[in-house]
Parts: sequence; C-alpha cells; structure tokens
Amino acid sequence: MAVTGFRKRVVALTVLIATAVVAILVVVSHVLLSRVTDADAHDLAHTRAEAVAANVTARGGRVVLTENGSEALDEVAWVYADSRLIDGNVPPSLVDRVEELADSGRSQTASVGDYLLYAREVPMDGHHVTVIARVDLTPYETSEQRSLTLSLILGGLTILLAGGVAHLVVRRALRVVHEMAALADDWGRHEPGRRFNLGVPRDEFGELGRTLDHLLERVDNALADERRLTDEIAHELRTPLTVLRAEAQLAQLSGEPVPTEAVLSEVDRLDTAITTLLRAARALTEKGTRCDLRSAAQQAIAGRAVEVAFPAKVEVAVSPEVAVSLLSPLLDNGLRHARSRVWITARNQGEAIVVDVLDDGPGFDPAEVDRVFEVGVTGGGGYGLGLPVVRRIAASAGVEVRAIADGRGHVEVTLPAARAAA
Repeated sequence: MAVTGFRKRVVALTVLIATAVVAILVVVSHVLLSRVTDADAHDLAHTRAEAVAANVTARGGRVVLTENGSEALDEVAWVYADSRLIDGNVPPSLVDRVEELADSGRSQTASVGDYLLYAREVPMDGHHVTVIARVDLTPYETSEQRSLTLSLILGGLTILLAGGVAHLVVRRALRVVHEMAALADDWGRHEPGRRFNLGVPRDEFGELGRTLDHLLERVDNALADERRLTDEIAHELRTPLTVLRAEAQLAQLSGEPVPTEAVLSEVDRLDTAITTLLRAARALTEKGTRCDLRSAAQQAIAGRAVEVAFPAKVEVAVSPEVAVSLLSPLLDNGLRHARSRVWITARNQGEAIVVDVLDDGPGFDPAEVDRVFEVGVTGGGGYGLGLPVVRRIAASAGVEVRAIADGRGHVEVTLPAARAAA
C-alpha cells in the first residue's frame, strides 16, 4: 500500500508539472501567434492603403485616380476627397465608421466587428484626401483558433505521455528497491553475512545498496552482541552456581549442614553479577551523570588491601554505580594475581581521566593481551565478574579499557572527565 501510494504521488506530481509546463507553453505560443497575425493584418492594411494612395493625384482642381482599380480592390479600399467618396464601394454596415475615419484628419487604425480599418492621410495641396483600407480578420482568427486547438490536443497527449512514462519508470525503480529490500530481509534472517557489495555507488541505487549493507552489518553485529551477552551471563553465573551445588552435595554426602557462610558468599556473588550485568545494559541511558572517582574507588575497594594514589578531587562523567562496576572486577583480578601489592592511580589526559589498576604479579602475556577481555580467558584460576563484563560495561558507558603487557598486571581505564558546571 505504501509503495503504491508513493508511486501515485510521484506520477501525480509528474502530471502536475507537465500540465503546468504545457499550459505555459500553450499560452505563450497563443499570445505570440496573436501578435504575429495582428502584425500581418496591419501590414496588409498598410500595403493596400499605400497601393491606392500611390494612384491618387489632382487634375484641374479635382482629385482623381490615375489608374482604375479592380472591382475587388474597390471592395476593400476607398478614397475620400474633401469628405466625399470618390472611389470604392463602402458596405452599409461600415459607412458611419469609415466616414468618421475620413473626417478625422489623421492616419489611424480601428477595428469594427471582424474587420480592421486603416485610414491613411494623403498630402495634397488644397484638398483633404484620405485612403481607407479594410482587412477581413476572420481567416486570422480561424488560424489562431485552429492553432490553439492543436496545441491543446498536443499538450494533452504530452501530459498523458509524461504520466505514462513516469508510471513505468517509477514502477521499475520501485521494483528494484522492493527486490533489494526483500533480499536484505531474507539475508538478515537466514544469511546475515551476505551483502550486496555493489562497490562505489554510481547512482541512488548504489547508495541504497551501501546503506542496506551497513544495516545488515549492524544487524549482524547486534546478533553477535546478543550471543556474546548470553555467553558472558552463562560464564559469570556458572561459577557461583557450581560452588553452591558442590557445597550442597558435600553436605548431603557428609550428613552435615550446608555452611551458611559459603552459601551467603556465593549468593552475594550471584547478586553482584546480576546487578552488574543490569548496569551494563542500562549504562547507555545514564547520560549527564557524574561522580567523584575517589569515592567510587573506595567503594570498589571495600576494605581490601589496595593502595590509592588519587588527586583530592577527580570527577568523571559516569554514574557512581558504573564506576564501581568497572573498578571492582579489575581489583579482584589484580588481587588474585598479585604477589604482594595492588594499587590504583589516576591522571588527567586532556578531556579524559586515565585510571591505572596495577599489581606486582606476572602481568599479561603479550600474545594474549588482546584476548583477556574475551569470555573464558581468565589468565588463572580465579572467578568473579571477570574482564568480559568489564568490557561490556565500558562499551555501554563510552569508556575505553585495555590491558597493557609491561611485565606486571596493568589495566588502563579511560573515563570521560566531568565538565565544569556552567
């Protein structure tokens, strides 16, 4: 329905534009033709009057014609001398107007019904001579009417042709778009890796193909992201659930009660994992927040043996919950691998605050430094929220986090600095 409506709108717009253009052309051509025919009629009247005036002369005190005109000329040209008709036959319907022109004493043009009258004064001493010529305008008007009718017919055919061509062209173009959209939809569901790959766009369809390729790429990335999220959730929740099950089975076999402290510890770990994953999902909606980084770091440390070397006041443009969720897993990771010391520092770097979480452990393998944030890569036998969730929270909150292989445990977190209040 939407495609059909769009096609109708395009065709209607084409017809409207064609109608306007044709109307303008018809009006302009008709006006030009009218001017041309008027000019031809005036020229003919002048020519007739000049031809008759050339034969008017004075003899013996009288005005006469040196040559007798034909009867046809007598019907379209008349000579008046001293307000008296001396040559030609004036139709009764024109007598009054012709005599008025003859007595006017000047050359002029007038229209009477379907006729054009032209009065020409002939200079002659002692006499007032006027030659009046008549031109029938009926053939000119008939020619104009026929020309207008033909123009309207051709204009109507042009409008119909424009509408038909627009319909065919738009239909063909939209068929291509429909086919591309159907293919993209099918690929998105069954073959997300397929692409149009039309190369450098040479026209609008090339642009559309590239746009659809980008759309399919985003769909593919979204599906991959969802798969990663599922893997991360399974990875983060499997360990505490396994511990709880092991404690329950051990208590069942030994006949002793389940250790309350172990159960509560694992339940807390589950709660922390779920809370952190929810924060990762909601981090994108937490815009315009800010927190004191030192205070967030103290919450993340929570009494653990970690040294802090922060400036007195450092504010970052993330929520306190996100900052704690980022730092806490990194500190857990450092404490698991450190020999004796874990410390955390902060420094300004342009419009960002760089936090370094360090320990004196063996550090990251340079060959694995790009994989430490992947699910299942722990770098040891530890457990907890893990680095994959840190990467997800960082990506959601617009934070950069990376591991550095410099012979010690070193993770660098780049947080946006909070802007000063206006």
